[in-house]
Amino acid sequence: MSNRRVRLSALGTAALVVAVASPAASATSVPSGSDHSARKQSWTGAWGSSLYRPAAPLPWSWPNWSWDGFTDQSVRQVVRMSTAGSEVRVRVSNRFGQQALRLTRATVARTAEGAAVVPGTVRSLRFAHHTDTVVPVGADRYSDPVRLSVRPGESLTITLYFSGGTGPVSFHEDGLTTSYRATGDLTHDTTGTTFADDMGQSRYLVSSVDVRGVRNEGGVVAFGDSITDGWGSTPDTDRRYPDRLGERLLADGRRLGVVNAGISGNMLLTDSLCYGDKGITRFRHDVLGQAGVRTAVVLIGINDIGGGGLPDWGCGVRPVVTADEVIEGHRALIRAARQRGVTVIGATLTPFKTYAGYYTPQKEGVRDAVNRWIRTSGAYDEVVDLDRVLADPRPGHGDELAPVYDSGDGLHPNDAGMDAMAEAVSDQVPEGRARRS
Repeated sequence: MSNRRVRLSALGTAALVVAVASPAASATSVPSGSDHSARKQSWTGAWGSSLYRPAAPLPWSWPNWSWDGFTDQSVRQVVRMSTAGSEVRVRVSNRFGQQALRLTRATVARTAEGAAVVPGTVRSLRFAHHTDTVVPVGADRYSDPVRLSVRPGESLTITLYFSGGTGPVSFHEDGLTTSYRATGDLTHDTTGTTFADDMGQSRYLVSSVDVRGVRNEGGVVAFGDSITDGWGSTPDTDRRYPDRLGERLLADGRRLGVVNAGISGNMLLTDSLCYGDKGITRFRHDVLGQAGVRTAVVLIGINDIGGGGLPDWGCGVRPVVTADEVIEGHRALIRAARQRGVTVIGATLTPFKTYAGYYTPQKEGVRDAVNRWIRTSGAYDEVVDLDRVLADPRPGHGDELAPVYDSGDGLHPNDAGMDAMAEAVSDQVPEGRARRS
């Protein structure tokens, strides 16, 4: 969960003002063009970000541009690729917008430093062979393939320009990577100097970047809440556990893309105005909708348990949950993955005893029961016991996060904790093709 909101809301801040987009008839991806080679080669997700409803800026957080959107502005975002390719495509999302999204121009380039890009690497993005596109409410749009060689761990910079007003836009608050905004069409700007005065740490409108042209084994999607999202790791260093997982798999000779589908504060069973659609709803789009996915790692439920029954600070009511309810939510994710032939790894829920506002003996009992089911039921294809990996080894402290892994709030792992998680998960990612049933 995002502790900024909990702590400051608890001090009596005003209720959050959020936009609720009208439910779309369809949130499925809409590929553009009819590229023949795309039918011959497989795309692999190399980067991703789960988007959700636009929200008004919060006074204690970094700037958030989702509520106002963009008018005659360029937004520049840096993404770190987890696997190699000779072609890339970018997915632009309007799933939670309130009007058709009119994208005037877009580019992709190799990242230099900050907002600067490497001269000579800027490539125009086209959509069905056009430099502009309109993305309907509730839909995604893929760009046409772009020839650009990508190495694992390399960063790309995506710049979107909107000549007219977008209205509120889909976004991801805890991007933990600097984003940039400036007036005018700067899609082909290489210096980045114009972007220096307007920066934030959220993501906007880009939900995935895929690669092809190099033989890959497929993709791994890490699904969860703020722990998967990387809250507690150092911003602008790519130390989230999915980032480190990609590095470990590569070091082991595995050519697997890794996509982060975590959302801070997200719950398995309950929608939130601030923290995205519930996990059992968004799993199909955010995980199974990723290109080339063959394995999903599921770590979710701690916000349902710990946050259950807390006051509504403007994000919606969070009901008290039972272990059986959380388990049934996990079973729903497993069924969805199996229907698509995706191997699903279950991660035990990590300690939270010293996280302010979450712990009670009753809630700890729910966590223990859910973890016991994950470990022993055989429902998941594989299990990674992150509870035991991150727990304090001192006698009598096993329900607490180990101090060496604690970012300081008792729930979110620091960089060392993220490394430990990545090591444990990498050992469970299967070889070969995804299981089919």
